[in-house]
Amino acid sequence: MLKFKEISAIIITCLVIGFSITILNFSLNNFLYALIAIFFVIMINVLAKKIAGYYLESDVELKLWEVSRYGFKPNKRFQKNFYAGVFLPLITTAISVGYITWLASLVFDVKAKVYRAAKRHGLYSFSEMTEWHLGLIAAAGIFANLIFAVVGYLINIPLFSELCIYYAFYNMIPISDLDGNKIFFGNLVLWSFLATITIIAVAYAILLV
Repeated sequence: MLKFKEISAIIITCLVIGFSITILNFSLNNFLYALIAIFFVIMINVLAKKIAGYYLESDVELKLWEVSRYGFKPNKRFQKNFYAGVFLPLITTAISVGYITWLASLVFDVKAKVYRAAKRHGLYSFSEMTEWHLGLIAAAGIFANLIFAVVGYLINIPLFSELCIYYAFYNMIPISDLDGNKIFFGNLVLWSFLATITIIAVAYAILLV
């Protein structure tokens, strides 16, 4: 079940991205269509992670992507966390005059359940969550988006299909707390496989435009 903070993060993300991707041709109908499309894209990603977390006996909690530092040195920190998940879509849209919108706005934390020490399905035999497990949970969301991108294409919902692809693409970038970083350090082979598929999907989406 989604918590209030998670619901708030999803709503904020949908509004920001929905506005950003329709700014060049803004109308209430376009905005609402984009809002609904990005909502389903995000929910598919979130539910896939929640399900993966459930099978790994852990709680997955969603939140807005925040950045606390802007350099490699320990003292290079913002006085207050920078809400990259809110501002980057707006900044990239403004800089590119509406042609590029950053879609990676949400990240997740994982907490192992207290009874996780009991071995289940042969997946683990210890209570701590490892980078491999975090990578699996993150990969579940990417896989789900790519699969539903194909579904959207087959049932002729091009905007939904494209958003699924680009949402997966931006989240696959291995920086900060994004899914791509968790997958990259969890299993490089898995990250390489998903990154290749995602890039092919992006190239195909660009050719169709």
